[in-house]
Amino acid sequence: MSEAFYQEILKKHLGNDIQLLETNNITGGCINESIKLSTNKGNFFIKHNAKLKTHFFDVERKGLNLIRDNSDFTVPKVIGIGEFEHGVYLIMEHINSSRSSHDYWEKMGNYLAEMHKVTQPEFGLNYHNYIGRLPQLNNKEEKWIDFFVNQRIVPQYEMSVQNGFLKQHHLDKIYLIKEKLENYFPKESPALLHGDLWSGNTMVGALGEPCLIDPAVYYGHREAELAFTTLFGGFDDAFFNAYNETYPWEEGIKERIPFYNLYPLLVHLNLFGESYLSEIEEVLNRLEGI
Repeated sequence: MSEAFYQEILKKHLGNDIQLLETNNITGGCINESIKLSTNKGNFFIKHNAKLKTHFFDVERKGLNLIRDNSDFTVPKVIGIGEFEHGVYLIMEHINSSRSSHDYWEKMGNYLAEMHKVTQPEFGLNYHNYIGRLPQLNNKEEKWIDFFVNQRIVPQYEMSVQNGFLKQHHLDKIYLIKEKLENYFPKESPALLHGDLWSGNTMVGALGEPCLIDPAVYYGHREAELAFTTLFGGFDDAFFNAYNETYPWEEGIKERIPFYNLYPLLVHLNLFGESYLSEIEEVLNRLEGI
């Protein structure tokens, strides 16, 4: 997009006296085109997409606000959302990163543990959202196992069948989940989760503090979030130690992690292809041994 396009959006949301000074492409995302906008009023971040609807960015804004209002994490404030000739856009504050503080990982663990103490009566959320670019259902359920199977595993399984990755024999094993895991997961209250917590959705703020971006929020089992942080690595031991000191997890969590991670593995299967299939089959096979 041209600088004139970005200047027009800046003026629309921030006033006529704002002046665009420089644009810089930001790499690393796989969904949107992302640009850093340097202006006479500070730095901003804009992402736009030709294939999405404004709902995609609207629920991202809601998720960011929910985390900001219920945690100590630094979260970028959304300035505006809109449509244009070639798609939709979201503009927000730019996180001006610096070096991480000496206690960055301890703060990350403490902040997440405290956020997980935020609760509501049921698992789910009062609106659906997205994980990556895939729809994420959040119909409320009283029991975690019902939510996990009905709102997480089955929708991704059905999508994977449509995509040609999974077959009927996988479905037979999917149905084992509810039977095998009903009394396997610890009974806990629903916790406010970021929902897509891998290292790529964390940042270091201007003061060296932990920041969160790109949420897929819902109220779920907190162990599902902790499991997600182990899937691709990147989280220091100090993070887990600080979390456990603030909000101790139940014994045996390491044995439960693979079953929680069946959901993000199915998501990645549907997003990126069959390279994740062997890991999924391994988890399904482990169900038979519980």
